[in-house]
Amino acid sequence: MTYRLPSIAIGMRIEPRHVQGILENECRLWKGDPVFPEVAQGLLPRPDPSGLIHSLRITCFAAPECQANSAILVAMASTSDFRNRWALVTGASAGIGTALARELASHGAKLILTARRRDRLDALAAELAAKGAEVRTVVADLGDPAAPQQIYDATEGAGIAVDILIENAGLGQYGAFYSNPIDQELNQVRVNCEAVVSIARRFVPRMAERRRGWVLITASTASFQPVPYITTYAATKAFDRFFALGLAQEVARFGVKVTALCPGSTESEFFDVARAHALKRNVQSAEDVARIGIAGLARGQRTVIPYASGRFTALLVRFLPVGLITYFVEKAARPSEKS
Repeated sequence: MTYRLPSIAIGMRIEPRHVQGILENECRLWKGDPVFPEVAQGLLPRPDPSGLIHSLRITCFAAPECQANSAILVAMASTSDFRNRWALVTGASAGIGTALARELASHGAKLILTARRRDRLDALAAELAAKGAEVRTVVADLGDPAAPQQIYDATEGAGIAVDILIENAGLGQYGAFYSNPIDQELNQVRVNCEAVVSIARRFVPRMAERRRGWVLITASTASFQPVPYITTYAATKAFDRFFALGLAQEVARFGVKVTALCPGSTESEFFDVARAHALKRNVQSAEDVARIGIAGLARGQRTVIPYASGRFTALLVRFLPVGLITYFVEKAARPSEKS
């Protein structure tokens, strides 16, 4: 059985000076595109923006070579595969991490929870254990370069086969880069990028040896374009998404599935920690993000965007010049003079 992607017409109004560059550089869909299959199924109609003076209609047709075996695009596995397997969840003490742990536990996984805050880890562990889950905790700060080895030693190094790796820990900072505290900017790179690579490098080889495994890396819809005033955060999430996609292709032949989870605004403490309340709109629940993300991981879906408008945005930005996107995003996201 094959699955043919439908044709999609996208209507938008664009200034004439931008049309040539879009036609020459942006309007192309490559074979094996990791986002388009999801977008094609979840695209929402949107009215044309007003105030611009040229109309352009782009029609994207799935070429014959873009047909894919339904075993790839249609669910051929289920979350029942997670039952009785050990899952390691980083950043498990709050928000999406907590929700991911609960979702995995609901499917029978055994949990290893790690984060900086022992009290929160212990509370979540007690909650999940009361529901019948087997749970262990490892207190570690991924801002410390020694933490990935500490986590590995307490799990795989102690004889626990981690089949499910959830790399969710992350942080951000809102504000003008030139005036933000430098320590927090650099810590985003350490936690969101360096720690992700360091942990994956320790656990993925064991998965490849066993010829099974699942890896979920929490990226963001901010990974699809530069986002002024969370400049470093968006850049680190672009790294996470591309790292996940590249790794997914490398380890597929070993039976290891890798998913980039790209949520948008989600109900969590991220906005408090990052001081990014100005960006908090159309918030999705962490429970919904976790449910959709874990289902996508079970299917081996390489990119999961858990809400429809995010899927639309991920497609739309491929047809617009980066300079145009960042121009409007900067205006919308700019901190007030009182900030």
